[in-house]
Amino acid sequence: MVEEPLTTIERDVTSWPGVSTGDTGRGGLQFKYGKVELGHLHGSSFADLPFPKKIRNELIAQGRESVYDPLPDSGWVRRRMNGRDDVEAVIELFRMNYGRAERRANEE
Repeated sequence: MVEEPLTTIERDVTSWPGVSTGDTGRGGLQFKYGKVELGHLHGSSFADLPFPKKIRNELIAQGRESVYDPLPDSGWVRRRMNGRDDVEAVIELFRMNYGRAERRANEE
């Protein structure tokens, strides 16, 4: 049985210490580390994640992610999920944000 992308991502990301989930208020599933949003899922269709603009630009230049249409000039990226490779890529994006949030928390 093939697991839905949302289920796989939620299981993996919530296994990391300090990660919590909640509703985005628009039907999405939000992941947070403390008060920092790591990103959110829109079902098993796509993920939206915030990055500093420099990192966002690098991800887009590499062809890994696309511009976040609602805020095209922000640091947000969007990743569509069409298969297993996309699920792994989304988990890696969450891992990048988790690492950044964890480092910031340890510096405080």
